[in-house]
This record gives sequence, structure tokens and C-alpha cells, in this order.
Amino acid sequence: MKRVGEVMTPYVRTVPPETTLRDAAKEMRKFGIGSLVVVDKGRAVGIITERDLVYRIVAEGVEPGRKVEEFMSRDLKFISKDATLREAARKMAAHGIKRLLVGSRESLEGIITVTDLARADPLGEDPRSYTFT
Repeated sequence: MKRVGEVMTPYVRTVPPETTLRDAAKEMRKFGIGSLVVVDKGRAVGIITERDLVYRIVAEGVEPGRKVEEFMSRDLKFISKDATLREAARKMAAHGIKRLLVGSRESLEGIITVTDLARADPLGEDPRSYTFT
């Protein structure tokens, strides 16, 4: 069974708490990512996701100049890079989330998403079925 460390994204895009919502959205667009980890004094303190931006900010008419610290999720979920992908999937399902941070608040090592899980384990499909002659 593959481990989280084998499929995680090791580089996590981060922003400080005082980043505006507009700048956070621009950063996500620039890098083609769906979330940013909010870091304060070297410690992960929150996460802001594209879903947050759509549901909690745009849909509610929130001024885009406000700070991410006002809207970020603070209840971060972490997993070890030595955990199995099955453990990661179970943890995501149990908490109803699509991303897990790898490491700890003080030592962020990466991020793993449901997309990473799907790419790593194509549901038992035979890759030969995609071979064309």
C-alpha cells in the first residue's frame, strides 16, 4: 500500500493572515491550486479554499479587501507522511474534507488531496485498457 509521502505535494503555498481575500484568490488562480495554508510566525494557523471563496465570500457579498484570517478554517487536519493512502481517505471522509496537511502546525511537510488519492489508486483499473494500437 502506498504512503502519503509518496503522493503528497511537498511544496505548500502559504500566505500570511493579513492577505486580502482578493490576493488569495489571485494566488490560487496564478498557481492553479484550490487552497492556501495560512501561516503566522512559521506556524500553520488556517486554510482558505476555493470553496470558502465561493460559498462564504462571493455568495455572501463580502468585500474582497478583507483579510483571510477572518474567513479561514482554523480546525486543521493533519496526517503523517508515513500513513497509508487508505488512512488518509478515511480521515478525509470522517471529517468531510478534501485536503489534509502533512506534518504538523510547526512543521508543514506537504498537502494531500482527494485528487492525489484518485491519481495514486485508479480504483483497480487495468492500465492496459488505455493502451491503443
